[in-house]
Amino acid sequence: MARYRGPKSKIARKFGDPIFGTDKHLERKNYPPGQHGNMKRRKKTSEYGIQLKEKQKAKYTYGVLEKQFRNFFDKASRSKGVTGEVLLQLLESRLDNVVYRMSIAPTRAAARQIVSHRHITVNGEVVNIPSSQVKAGDIIGVREKSKSLEAILDSLASKRHLSFSWLEWDDSQMVGKFMNIPEREDIPEDIKEQLIVELYSK
Repeated sequence: MARYRGPKSKIARKFGDPIFGTDKHLERKNYPPGQHGNMKRRKKTSEYGIQLKEKQKAKYTYGVLEKQFRNFFDKASRSKGVTGEVLLQLLESRLDNVVYRMSIAPTRAAARQIVSHRHITVNGEVVNIPSSQVKAGDIIGVREKSKSLEAILDSLASKRHLSFSWLEWDDSQMVGKFMNIPEREDIPEDIKEQLIVELYSK
């Protein structure tokens, strides 16, 4: 399974946003990487550069590569509704992202690993494809023999899942429900999706 394996703090500093989670390096060096990163006067970014940066930010945030991201955009553009909002909703509906939102994993990268290692069930069946799309009403749970995994227990202790209105979670059963597709205003990611639409529309 292809995925980004490069330096994460460098990417977070590039976007000025902790897109991979809490980052002490970003807090200490809140300016772009490189020898000119801390210069107060930087070359003005072009319109295309701003749009490209926003697309890259979304890709890194959700952990998808270019071809996957383009496929999501094409699907969003064929769907009813505002293309940019539908794009984010599709990304939010990926199984690895839902596992992350439910706090079963501390990061999206960890969620992908947990799914691919067959620790997650959807409607009672083991699913090991992180990019699987979750539908409203689907039941996502931790596989019975995986409920004692320390990594999962530690992550669930953070209680992040309580922050999202479109998810339900039962601690005693380690099972959650994807209630509905989230509205754009409920998605916390700081992504300007209209810039992505403008980039692909060129």
